[in-house]
Amino acid sequence: MKGSRQNLISEIITSRCIRTQEELASALQERGVSVTQATISRDIKEMHLVKGLAEDGTYRYILGEQGDSGVSDRLIRMLADSVVSMDSAANLIVVRTLSGSAHVAGEAIDSLKWPEIVGTIAGDNTILIIVRTEENVKEILQRFEGILG
Repeated sequence: MKGSRQNLISEIITSRCIRTQEELASALQERGVSVTQATISRDIKEMHLVKGLAEDGTYRYILGEQGDSGVSDRLIRMLADSVVSMDSAANLIVVRTLSGSAHVAGEAIDSLKWPEIVGTIAGDNTILIIVRTEENVKEILQRFEGILG
């Protein structure tokens, strides 16, 4: 049952713009599957769903990169917990982290495998992100805001 429900969730979020857990529960209900908020929350975590930027500038659920043994999830949580600030200049983004956290946060950014990011360089509390074009910087910053909450 869980496998078929998660397959259905995958189908729903790839075919519709689902922004909240409530919208996902309603979409499942429309297809005859009744679930609790706790079940939706567990499915989102297990399926590695993340919020991605929709065409209208809001965030929606998308399938995230699924790392080995949830490594990506742990790295993303560490990224979210360690970022202090972000700023940009031209095609560069500078991320300030808690002292000693930049290397882990940089690994999390690398694990996202976003094609717009050429690479990262991490020090003790600062990460330099090299973005392919200046035009991509605003979108990348918005994605980070979605991840960081």
